[in-house]
Amino acid sequence: MRILIATGLYPPETGGPATYTKLLEERLPARGIGVSVLPFRAVRSLPKGIRHLVYVWKCLMLARKVDVIFAQDTVSVGFPAALAAHVLGKKFIVRVPGDYAWEQASGRWGVMDSLDEFQPKSYGWRVGVLRALQKFVVRSARSVVVPSEYMRHIVSGWGVVPVLIYNGIALPVPVELPKNRSNGFLVVTVGRKVPWKGFEGLARVIGREPSWHLFVADGLPRAQALGWVKTADVFVLNSTYEGLSHVLLEAMSLGTPIVATAVGGNPELITDGIEGLLIPPKDDDALHIALKKIEQDRETARARAEEARIKVARFSIDTTLGKLIDLLQTI
Repeated sequence: MRILIATGLYPPETGGPATYTKLLEERLPARGIGVSVLPFRAVRSLPKGIRHLVYVWKCLMLARKVDVIFAQDTVSVGFPAALAAHVLGKKFIVRVPGDYAWEQASGRWGVMDSLDEFQPKSYGWRVGVLRALQKFVVRSARSVVVPSEYMRHIVSGWGVVPVLIYNGIALPVPVELPKNRSNGFLVVTVGRKVPWKGFEGLARVIGREPSWHLFVADGLPRAQALGWVKTADVFVLNSTYEGLSHVLLEAMSLGTPIVATAVGGNPELITDGIEGLLIPPKDDDALHIALKKIEQDRETARARAEEARIKVARFSIDTTLGKLIDLLQTI
C-alpha cells in the first residue's frame, strides 16, 4: 500500500501536524506502507486562490500512484486533497486536529468565543463558507480521524462518526539544551503566536515576579525548543484550546513540571495534582498561584513530573501507527 500525506505544516516548520507527518513518513515504510508527502509550503508563496488550484494539481500528479490520500486538516490541504481523491477515484481519509473555521475566525476575524461556544452560532458568510468546506471534506472521507475524545465530541456534531487515534510520540524526544539559560525561575512555553495560545496572559503573570523569566520557543527547530522545555523550572501551556497537544506529550516525557489549562484534550493527558497542575483558561490569578506552588514546593512538583513521564509511555508512536494501519487496511 502507498499513501499520500497532504499536510499544512512540515519540518522545518513547527507544530503538531509537522511532527505527526514526519513520524509517519519515517516509520510507516518499515511496516510495509510507502509514503509520499505534499506539504502546503510547496505552494504557499503563490497568490491566494491560485495556490490552492496548484495544490490540487500537485495532488493529482502525486496521487496517481497511491492507494490512499491522507489529509492533515479539513480546508487548506483537506479540500484540495478531497477534490483530487474524487477526480482520481482514490480512497480519502482526513485527520481533524482542530476546527479550521474557528481557528480562522479567532485569528483573523476577531471572534472571541471558545471552540465549544463557537459550534452552534453563526458568524457571517466567511465563517459559513469555511464551515461548508469543512463539512464537505469530512463527509467525503472514507474515515475521519481525531486525536482526542474532546475532538471526537466536536466533530461528531458535523454529521460524521470519527475514529479516535491519539497522537503518539517517539521516545526519547530530541533535545538540544540551550547555552544561555537565564538565572532565576524559568518558565517556558512552546508554540506559534496565535491568539488561543495565551502568550500575552502568561507574560503578564511572569511580569508580576522580578525573579521569574519567560522564554517563548516560537519558530525554533524542534530539538532546540524541547531543550528549553527540558531546562525550564516549569512548562506552561496557557491555551484556550488544544485538540491534543504534541508538545504537551513531549514535555511530559522530559520530566519538567507542567501547568496547563483545563481545555480541549489537555485533561486527557494531565490529571490535576497528579501529573501536573490544571487551571481555568484566561485566569491570570490561577496561573500565578500554580506557578508559585511549583516554585515553593519543588519536590512535589518533581513527583508530579515523574508521574507524567510514566503516563506518557501510553502515547507511543507505535500504538498510533498500529491503529492507523488497522484503519488503512479496513477502509
